[in-house]
Amino acid sequence: MTNRTIRIWALIHKWTSLVCTLFMLLLCLTGLPLIFHDEIEALTAEDTLPHMPADTPLKTLDEAVASALATYPGERPLFLSFDEDRPVVNVTTGPDARPPVSRMHISAIDLRTTRILADLNDDNGFMHVMLRLHVDLFAGLPGELFLGFMGFLLFVATLSGVVVYAPFMRKLSFGTVRAGRSARLKWLDLHNMLGIVTLMWVAVVGLTGVINTLSVPLVAYWRANELAAMIAPYDGKPVPERFTSVDAAVRLAMDAAPGMRPQFVAFPGVRFSSNHHYAVWLKGATPATRQILTPALIDAETGAFTDMRSMPWYMLALRLSQPLHFGDYGGLPLKILWAALDVLTIIILGSGLYLWVARRSQSHAAAAGLDAVAGEAAE
Repeated sequence: MTNRTIRIWALIHKWTSLVCTLFMLLLCLTGLPLIFHDEIEALTAEDTLPHMPADTPLKTLDEAVASALATYPGERPLFLSFDEDRPVVNVTTGPDARPPVSRMHISAIDLRTTRILADLNDDNGFMHVMLRLHVDLFAGLPGELFLGFMGFLLFVATLSGVVVYAPFMRKLSFGTVRAGRSARLKWLDLHNMLGIVTLMWVAVVGLTGVINTLSVPLVAYWRANELAAMIAPYDGKPVPERFTSVDAAVRLAMDAAPGMRPQFVAFPGVRFSSNHHYAVWLKGATPATRQILTPALIDAETGAFTDMRSMPWYMLALRLSQPLHFGDYGGLPLKILWAALDVLTIIILGSGLYLWVARRSQSHAAAAGLDAVAGEAAE
């Protein structure tokens, strides 16, 4: 590799790093508590689910939806999701099919009694703030896409850092930290070593983060292509005035896909469904297939089964990128590893910023020294 090529890669590394560093520091800091969001919620959440015999019969999903609508008159159902390990469903309602999040109500409902346990959208505490900062900087889709671009710059900075570091590997043993030299040289060695150690993790988390920020355009593309082909016979039909049983729709979808379980139900008119259908999103029952969702469309007016198709590759990539990004597919040990690598990345980003500031300070000091010498010579 020629000196000119190295200089070009060094400039790429320098400017991509400088542009994204502050935002990446924010994402790493907010990502730390989000890695342990399940554990934090378990510690801080108040368990409002009353104790009842294990064989207590469950009410229907229609009764749960009716309970939510009775609590918020004038609203319509949007989504229904299922708790993993409790007889609880979460019913989202709103004044129309696509209201802003601020106008939605999410009710956690006990399926044994249809009593509302909590209003989940009232959560504006610490974890909510961390999530919004991490996802979109409280700026919606523009914020998501901006952070996606910052993640892409981080990926480029990581790769260019490897290219720049490679020539120096010939002169020093891997992991060498010249602690006896200047502070700047010591931090340069630490920065380079930690960058190589965390290379694969930063690349994976950065790329999955970029994919996650593309959720809205990817779902829009899915609707315009895959979903449009599934509902072609219903093109132009309005949203039904009355919906058939959502409980029967879920059972019909499960009968069409033995061994799968419902993840959530999208009601007619919302982003994950069509104007005329329940979209029952089913997931696999094993750890290996849990992240793979398959939508089944059920006619919301007649209750008839319409179609079921596997997700295309881009939606599958979106779905698989979410657990990879937060490390929440391997239990607590993997989360601890993710957190340790996150802390190392914070050190890398901070040391990179320090090295840039220190180098500029040295350059200014050297320039001031030359000016002083020139002034003395002129006298």
